[in-house]
Amino acid sequence: MFQRIRYIIGFALALLLVSPALAQGPIEPQHSEPFWEVSYWNNMTLSGDPAVQGSEAYIDWDWGSGSPHASVNADHFSARWTRYIDLSPGTYRVVATSDDGIRVWVDNDLIIDRWTDHPATTYTTHKYLDAGHHLVKVEYYENRGRAVARVRWTKVEDAGQYWRGEYYNNTSLSGSPSLVRDDPAVDFSWGSGSPAPSQIDADGFSVRWTRNLDLSANSYRFRMTVDDGARLYVNGHLLIDAWQDQPPRTYTGDIYLPGGSVTVQMEYYENRGHATAWLSWEPVASPPVDGIVIVDDTDPGFVKGGPASGWRTAAEGYNGHLTWTRNSDRSRRNYNWAHWYAELAARDYEVFVYIPYRYTTTAQARYWISHADGNTLRVVDQSANGDRWVSLGTYRFRGSHDDYVSLADVTYESYASRLVAFDAVKWEPR
Repeated sequence: MFQRIRYIIGFALALLLVSPALAQGPIEPQHSEPFWEVSYWNNMTLSGDPAVQGSEAYIDWDWGSGSPHASVNADHFSARWTRYIDLSPGTYRVVATSDDGIRVWVDNDLIIDRWTDHPATTYTTHKYLDAGHHLVKVEYYENRGRAVARVRWTKVEDAGQYWRGEYYNNTSLSGSPSLVRDDPAVDFSWGSGSPAPSQIDADGFSVRWTRNLDLSANSYRFRMTVDDGARLYVNGHLLIDAWQDQPPRTYTGDIYLPGGSVTVQMEYYENRGHATAWLSWEPVASPPVDGIVIVDDTDPGFVKGGPASGWRTAAEGYNGHLTWTRNSDRSRRNYNWAHWYAELAARDYEVFVYIPYRYTTTAQARYWISHADGNTLRVVDQSANGDRWVSLGTYRFRGSHDDYVSLADVTYESYASRLVAFDAVKWEPR
């Protein structure tokens, strides 16, 4: 009876044109449609003719074991809400809680898709929206037991300050997450407890955290403490790999970042016992060097990209380590590339590349030197220069993060017919 009265009150509010800001937060609703148009079906597939149609001021329902309306079943029903809203430009956090399935669209973009049976679970996502009119559509179904449907959104001025946390009730990050939420930091010591007792098991769970950082050009040291396993990716580069059962242990990884937006992703799993996950980072201060500078493929200044499956390493070359890949015949969509970033003084340097004895069958390794006067291409026959330093010429450098040498696997030779080595680069003052 209480739920029926609540539905009738919501319908009456629609006739009185009450402001929708009661439930939706700061969405600047002055040009928005004030109510949701809603339809309820006596099936879980939103099919056929609706049992009830009307308007509601909000999507904020906990029907328990009851029904939205006298004409709607208590179990095995579905609903669809639609509404136009006007928003100022910005990033919006959309939060949906449901028992059972729920889907949320904004302008025909499916941003939350949890069309499964599950207990009351909250899902969060972010979406950037331009100024103006936007169509929001929410679909929901109830199988049996408790029935919950809630949707809300708020403008987030500091969306980049949160980690998107996806929590799974398995140790392999597989399937759909059981919980999606915003975490202000990866700084957790759950002990023998759970990250979310009503939704995530205390043992046998995993988490993926993702965030974009705005960092200035520098070398950075990332520090991670975990119990049990974890992996850390920085701009798609696997920086730390500690995917194993273990007591609390700290790992560090250094990487040079050229500045700007950096995507950081940490994957974590807890097997059993105590659970710890902690991540921090800091710049590694190093003043410009006015002597010989060498950046090897194992140093933080070496940054590579492209398909991970294309990269190989070998225990030879400069300092007993090299990286190599097979060549591309042209600039394909997914090619392998690398940059060697150097911390230099503002002066002239002669640039050398070390060519190892093996994994060097290309005759057209195309090195680009970024210097104070522009970018210069030098083509090196790696196959004829094994086990030696080869000069790329002398250039004037800025003493900034724009000083680097780059090499890609694109050699314009027959596809995958040559091996391209990525080893060390040296700058000698002149």
